[in-house]
Amino acid sequence: MKAAVYYENGGPEVLRYEDVPDPEVKPGEALLRIQAVGVQGGDTLHRQVTPFPSAPHIVGYQAAGTIAAVGAGVTSVREGQRAVAFMASGSHAELAAVPEHNLYAVPDDMDPRIAAGIPVEFGTADDCLFEFGGLKAGETVLIQAAAGGVGVAAVQLAKKAGATVLGTASSDEKLARLAEFGLDHAINYKNEDVVSRVRELTDGRGVDLVLDPVGGSTLEGSINALAYRGRISWVGQAGRERTPPQIGPLMFKNASLRGVYFGGEMGFNPARTRTLIEGLIGRVASGELTMVIDREFPLAEAADAHRYIESRAAFGRVLLIP
Repeated sequence: MKAAVYYENGGPEVLRYEDVPDPEVKPGEALLRIQAVGVQGGDTLHRQVTPFPSAPHIVGYQAAGTIAAVGAGVTSVREGQRAVAFMASGSHAELAAVPEHNLYAVPDDMDPRIAAGIPVEFGTADDCLFEFGGLKAGETVLIQAAAGGVGVAAVQLAKKAGATVLGTASSDEKLARLAEFGLDHAINYKNEDVVSRVRELTDGRGVDLVLDPVGGSTLEGSINALAYRGRISWVGQAGRERTPPQIGPLMFKNASLRGVYFGGEMGFNPARTRTLIEGLIGRVASGELTMVIDREFPLAEAADAHRYIESRAAFGRVLLIP
């Protein structure tokens, strides 16, 4: 099969498009013929710095397609069925052997390109807002980097839950598009002071909850934007800043900061997250929620896709198509 592989950590240029052996399907696994890869920010981070077990290595942890074969003992999916998969690595390829518990069946009429952007994006957003963020109807939430895959999902979920939704992005164009998905108040962090604007929009009170996938100095701003006893769901370090954020001001607001890692929750509480993901797939299938595709790249151009994601120009999810 063809795959995007690398032999050393580094920038997008380390990715190569090569022939590699087809994966072996073990008992308890199914073989997914990949039709769309939802490229994650974590994929680019793994490529840059995360040690890998052997070379050539296939990065990537989310893809959708059709079940090509099932191993012994597999009962929840069948050959020919459409599914989306979460995996430790291996999504940037034509085929992937995936443990049964990491496969989620999708409706036969769902486009695999849509399915490829649901579990991690919508699951992470839902957990940040509700399971760990405790968001309730009538509250106000600030979503940092709202134009990303998790951000676009979070805007929709928060609005449908009855919250007032504030969001930041790097351009007025992105913010205008977010209004289509439920954004109430737009903040362009390139030319506005986020904390001052939040205070203005909330009559000086601040927000009840912040979803922050950026970290660093942005996280410091999130703390300053909180209302008294506010909460933050911190879900990433997309800013890649090396200086640790100063979190002391949390104390004076009796505020709370929760780290959120959806992959960990999938491992420790698989029954809960399976129910959650299956429900989110159903909500997207019904049209209640929208998975936004920004751009598609051929698998052979995986380096360009990674480069584009790192430019922060994307709105929604970037896909690779084998």
